[in-house]
Amino acid sequence: MRELKILPLLLYIVLTGCSTEDTATKKNKSHAKFEQVSKSAGDTFYIDVQLPEAYFDNPQKKYPTIVLIDGNFYFPMMAAVASQYEIAGLLEPSILVGVGYKSFKYMDSVRVRDYLYPKSLPSDEMEADGGGKNFHQYLTEELLPKIDSQYRTDINKRALLGHSFGGYFVLYSLLNQLQNNTNHFQNFISASPTLWYNNFYLNQLPEELAQSKKQLGIFLSVGDLEDSAWSVKPVRDLAAAMQKYNIEGVEFKTQIYNHLDHMDVAVLSFTKGLQELSNDK
Repeated sequence: MRELKILPLLLYIVLTGCSTEDTATKKNKSHAKFEQVSKSAGDTFYIDVQLPEAYFDNPQKKYPTIVLIDGNFYFPMMAAVASQYEIAGLLEPSILVGVGYKSFKYMDSVRVRDYLYPKSLPSDEMEADGGGKNFHQYLTEELLPKIDSQYRTDINKRALLGHSFGGYFVLYSLLNQLQNNTNHFQNFISASPTLWYNNFYLNQLPEELAQSKKQLGIFLSVGDLEDSAWSVKPVRDLAAAMQKYNIEGVEFKTQIYNHLDHMDVAVLSFTKGLQELSNDK
């Protein structure tokens, strides 16, 4: 079972509004870009940062951090959504961090390297070396410390967002935290995860969560037009297992979106997941 490549697919969010010199200046101050060479992952990552609207107005306030992978594709869309929803009071002001690559095309070619763990099985009908562990190490030991050192972050309010292979990585990162008793992220938003990978490796999550006694939030979603056996059923099964354990301290939300296919789910899931798991309800 292979995931569809995202490169040929286009998705646009069109926002209209007034533009002034003041708002343009504020936007320039609120956006930053930098490159980071990772020893853990053996590659260079291209990072985008968007700060909350009022970040410079209150120099004492700390903000939640939202880490979004597949940054080349999803950061421009989520940056617009986060900004507009913050202004409208629909999302908590947060620092949005997009983790991308040198180009859109390159990102599309290396996602299996960075987002999957462990190494693929013959039944997966694809080749993946299991680099997800290295990428998780990059995020937690290299990227987050840099973000925390440069911006006013609340280290107890972090969310990790991903779609498809990226959705798998989000849940793998959760499993990694549980198994290593770490607490880098508190909220996990996984859209259309490829749960079939490595003979449903992530099906061990409910039992691990039941033993962890950690305060965590999980938002899991899929579109009902996606492949029933390989996409929708695994999400239903994982959700049922979570509910069966009735895990104390874990806020678990699941959503199957009517009339949506694979590429339709991501931005909606990210937005609704952030609202559902908000630290500022």
